[in-house]
Amino acid sequence: MNKARKNYIRSCEMSEIATVELGGYNQKILIEGKKKDLPVVICLHGGPGSPVPFSVGCRGLFPEWTDKAVMVYWDQLGCGINNYVIDDGFHVENFADMTCDLVNYIKARFPENRLYLFGVSWGSILAFYAALRVAEKTDGVFVYGQVLKNLFFNSEVVAAFDGAPDGVKKRVREIVETGTDCAYKVFEKNFKTLYKLLRKYTDAYVNKNAAPAPVGKIVKGLLSSPDYKLRDFMAVVKNGYMKNKTLWYELLKLDLSPLLEKLQVEYRILQGGTDVVTSTKAIINAVEDCKNKKVTVKVVENSGHMPSAAAMDECFKTFSRFVV
Repeated sequence: MNKARKNYIRSCEMSEIATVELGGYNQKILIEGKKKDLPVVICLHGGPGSPVPFSVGCRGLFPEWTDKAVMVYWDQLGCGINNYVIDDGFHVENFADMTCDLVNYIKARFPENRLYLFGVSWGSILAFYAALRVAEKTDGVFVYGQVLKNLFFNSEVVAAFDGAPDGVKKRVREIVETGTDCAYKVFEKNFKTLYKLLRKYTDAYVNKNAAPAPVGKIVKGLLSSPDYKLRDFMAVVKNGYMKNKTLWYELLKLDLSPLLEKLQVEYRILQGGTDVVTSTKAIINAVEDCKNKKVTVKVVENSGHMPSAAAMDECFKTFSRFVV
C-alpha cells in the first residue's frame, strides 16, 4: 500500500472494519468516510459473488467517493472477505433479508445521517427490495444495470446476434427457446455458452467501442489492501457461489416490474445503451408504464451491462447529486 493511501486512511474520521450479523451470519463490512456526519451510501455489488468495484478490501482506494460520503462496502456472504459455501438452501430472499439487516444496522449507527443505496446488476435487486421493505430508513437509491425481468433470456438477446455467423445465431435461438425450465446440467451448459457468445459477438455485456472501467487500479488496490488476505483476494472470483444451483434459476425468472409503482423513495436507474442482458428498452417501458414519479431512468450510451469508464463517471455524478 502506497504512502498516499496510508495517509488518506489516517485522515478519515471514519475508517473501520465492523463485524455485523446479517441474515444470521456474522459478516465483515468496511465503513469509511472523510467526516462522520456525511451522508451514508451502502454499496451493493453484482454477481452474485463479484465484489467489485467496491469491496471490503478497498479501504482508502476511492477518496473521491469517501470525501463526499461515508461509504459502506459489503462483500456479500459467499465472496471476498466473507467467503462461505452458498449451497442450494440460499435464495434471493436470504440476500434481501441480509441487505435490510445491513440498512437497519447502519441507520442505528448513523441515525442523523441521510442514507442511500447504490446497487449494480444483481445488487440492484437487493437495493430494490430494501427500498420497498425499509423505505422509512432510506433517503434514495441509485443503480446501474437494473435487473427487472427477462434477464438474458429475451428476444433482444437473440436480435443482438444479427451480424454473427449463422451457426452462432442458430445456437443462441436454441438456448433462448430452451429457456430455464430444463435439467440443471442443460441449463448450466446453455447459460455458460450464451454468456461467452454475448461477450464475443455483441456489445450487450461489454461495449467494445468504449473505454473500460479502470479494473487494473482496483485489482492492484485489493492486492495491497490492509484488510484483505490472499484468500480474500482469490475469493473475489472463485468463491462460495461456484456450486449454487438456486440463485440463477430464481434470477432468470424474476419479474420486479409490478412492484415499481410501490417504490416510495427516489429511485434512479442508469442503464447501458447496448445492454440487452437487462434490457434497457424493457426497463424504459416498465418505468413509463408504472407512472411512479419517484422512479427515473437514464441511458448511458456506448455502455453495456458492465459499466464503461463513462458509465462509472455517470454513476459518480448521480452519487454526487444525491449526497450534495
